[in-house]
Amino acid sequence: MLRHITIPRGPIDLAGDLYLPDTSDRGRPLRAVVLATPGSSVKEQIGANYASRLAEKGIAALTFDPAHQGASGGLPRDLEDPYRRGEDISCAIDALEVVPGVDSDRIGVLGICAGGGYAVHTARTDHRIKAVGTVVPSDLGEAFRGLQPDGPVAALDALATARTRENRTGDLARVRWLPDTTEEAAAARMTDLDTTQAVTYYRTERGRHERSTNRRLARGDALALGFDAYHLVDRLMTQPLQVILAGRVGTTGAYESGMRLWKLAPRPVDLMVVDGAGHYEMYDVPEYVDAAVDRLASFYEDHL
Repeated sequence: MLRHITIPRGPIDLAGDLYLPDTSDRGRPLRAVVLATPGSSVKEQIGANYASRLAEKGIAALTFDPAHQGASGGLPRDLEDPYRRGEDISCAIDALEVVPGVDSDRIGVLGICAGGGYAVHTARTDHRIKAVGTVVPSDLGEAFRGLQPDGPVAALDALATARTRENRTGDLARVRWLPDTTEEAAAARMTDLDTTQAVTYYRTERGRHERSTNRRLARGDALALGFDAYHLVDRLMTQPLQVILAGRVGTTGAYESGMRLWKLAPRPVDLMVVDGAGHYEMYDVPEYVDAAVDRLASFYEDHL
């Protein structure tokens, strides 16, 4: 059962989709999970694929659009702010705690791709979260720093100059997460398998959604460049951890990021590597998503 809910977040509201198990199967109050989705995605994409399956396993699952994106409020639009993404998760927990039939003492998180880093970063300091699940988790800050051809400091200098220009003109620059089409990717010689699969997922009928704009506010990149998703994890994240990785390592850095998280976490419980899967195939290929959800459901049943 799908219920659309509104998540209060200070002066704005977030748009959420709460997936609930069949009422006929309910006994005690429900375990629940808040999903943190990848950068650039909206709740109807990867979040829905995982949340709907978790509900079929008897776990209430809430996926939502981040502030400034999708159907959620917030100006300017298309802002990807790692710190606000963390507060979004806590606000989603606030909303979930007061849903009738949900056990507020048995709430976990599930983070996918960049959402994995956001979920971990939030769980360090929001200990209402009782268990942390991740699928192909990525530290957005580490990823962004590694993408700068002249290094992150030079990138920050350029962003500072650009922001001064924006303040004078009032024109906020936006950049693409990915090429808009497979043809653009080919023309730019961005033809590695992971990029091709990312474009195929986000920019074709396979996974496209009208509110997933494929744009981010350029000035937000300065925030990403200074972000460390795993800072103090070894000291503050006391919750049990599940890490699920794609078996084909590829070029996204998520495999390496997930292994780093696994080694840092004080309570690593289960590490799963999905043989044959690529990063973006973990978003929607039924064989791989089903395998991940089976493992996640067992993890949450044991730790929530």
